[in-house]
Amino acid sequence: MRIIGAIIVFLGLWLLLSGVYKPITISLGVISTLAVIFIINRMDSIDGDRVEIRLKPLAFLWYNVWLLGEIAKANWIVTKIILSPSMPIKQHMFSVPYTQKTDLGQVIFANSITLTPGTVTIETEPGHFLIHAVAYTTDDKTALADMDRRVTACEKAKSA
Repeated sequence: MRIIGAIIVFLGLWLLLSGVYKPITISLGVISTLAVIFIINRMDSIDGDRVEIRLKPLAFLWYNVWLLGEIAKANWIVTKIILSPSMPIKQHMFSVPYTQKTDLGQVIFANSITLTPGTVTIETEPGHFLIHAVAYTTDDKTALADMDRRVTACEKAKSA
């Protein structure tokens, strides 16, 4: 069932992104999709490492909407700093704890930090991330704690 779902998703993505529905394009899409499925299955048989996607779809959708708003706000702040003649940069590296239980949740949180202009996740350590901020304020830790809470809320509880 997982393989069939992946084939449908990959082929659908191929067709949507190409926008061309001629037999040669569809044939190349089918061949590419089957090649990717073959490679994925071969990799899974060798290492057996699979990412469990345990997310609440609606909560994750709303998180992404919220994140886009935060990215827009951070873009505005960074743009003002860059265009300011005095360039009021206050760089700072600090640690931010995370509460996600899954690897995927931690990746989403770390990448969300990096996607937000002016902040970069530098290093991951057990229980926390090392962050670099271009325009650090005391509110940054509070804002990142809110982001952490929102990402954790997107995770599904592990079923027994």
